[in-house]
Amino acid sequence: MAAAAPGALGALRVGRARLLASCCTRLGPSAWVRGPAPRRGYSSEVKTDDELRVRHLEEENRGIVVLGINRAYGKNSLSKNLIKMLSKAVDALKSDKKVRTIIIRSEVPGVFCSGADLKERAKMHSSEVGPFVSKIRAVINDIGGTQRLPRAIGMSLAKELIFSARVLDGQEAKAVGLISHVLEQNQEGDAAYRKALDLAREFLPQGPVAMRVAKLAINQGMEVDLVTGLAIEEACYAQTISTKDRLEGLLAFKEKRPPRYKGE
Repeated sequence: MAAAAPGALGALRVGRARLLASCCTRLGPSAWVRGPAPRRGYSSEVKTDDELRVRHLEEENRGIVVLGINRAYGKNSLSKNLIKMLSKAVDALKSDKKVRTIIIRSEVPGVFCSGADLKERAKMHSSEVGPFVSKIRAVINDIGGTQRLPRAIGMSLAKELIFSARVLDGQEAKAVGLISHVLEQNQEGDAAYRKALDLAREFLPQGPVAMRVAKLAINQGMEVDLVTGLAIEEACYAQTISTKDRLEGLLAFKEKRPPRYKGE
């Protein structure tokens, strides 16, 4: 699967939360933002405990959690330790009803993720590789280029990109439908993160129950024919009928005020 150029924004989904990845990634078709690469300032090796930083935002951004990848010496490549930390963080956030949106961002200038840590992979026994890849899939549900890429951009172009291992820049990725945003980099070098934050703020007021079933309907519906997809949509909507959030939405509309959803 080809990657976009530095400065991209990717969108993933985890549990009830919306998950956004800012900067460039090889992890799968998503929404991206691109700009000129910021000045590189890689540090020396960091402690493994610092490879992933979890930050809960406050005030008007309450409900947004930022996962910062900080593995500069490996260009944020996916090591056993990083995947373990991501898995642990995601599992904890899944069960936290206060978390509405998750942003994954790089804290390393000019790079998001270079893919698997091939130096570490070379040292693995062949029996370790399969379980390791499965663990990556469990954490990052948009991975799987041979299956997801053709669904996103069509079989012919997907084969062309996979067979050639071509690397796309942001404009090219947007042109073929892999990504949905391309931005000029700002002076701070965090244009992708700022865009991710803006999107996250748009998601915050929406009903958690509706978001959860909408995610389910979209993900499952994309794998089946239209008639089956519509049946999935109907089944998902049925789950919202008895919820307090649905009644709150109707009441808010009647009273001409913003709804106050609680995820119930």
